Amino acid sequence: MVNQEQNSSAAQPDRRGGTSDSHASEASPRPRTPRHSPEEDAQIQAFALEAARLCHDRHATDIRLLDVQGKSQLCDLMLIATGTSDRQIRSLAAEIEDLAREHNMGKFAGESDPPGKWLVLDFVDVLVHLFEPATRSYYDLEMLWGDGREIPWRRSERADSSTQRGDERT
Repeated sequence: MVNQEQNSSAAQPDRRGGTSDSHASEASPRPRTPRHSPEEDAQIQAFALEAARLCHDRHATDIRLLDVQGKSQLCDLMLIATGTSDRQIRSLAAEIEDLAREHNMGKFAGESDPPGKWLVLDFVDVLVHLFEPATRSYYDLEMLWGDGREIPWRRSERADSSTQRGDERT
């Protein structure tokens, strides 16, 4: 006769049809693909870079774009920026959502704390964190994800002075 404890430690089917150890964490319900084609990777990175530049154009500060692929189960890229007010943070979030639609990046979820001090936009492969300064300092995501590689997002000086996202929309 099979002992129930031994049977419960055997590999069990997971939600995706594979098997998982019963001691392993539950499979995430997030719609993730294990790998992307080079074209999809380029599209994801292009969106993240343009979102970082949009934050800069809209006067957000301390903008960091981190590659956390292989370090985070939640996303591949993380954009962190600081806004000066709740209104600026909400406005910037709306513009980033518009940008995501232009890049065919579906938004999985969005969340904001009630006073508007931290807003998160989840585009599955890219997480965008918009903070007010004190909240950003308190949570210190850069330290938490410090082993992620920082991705340079700034335009060249010539392009930065001649092409602002706000000037492109008329």
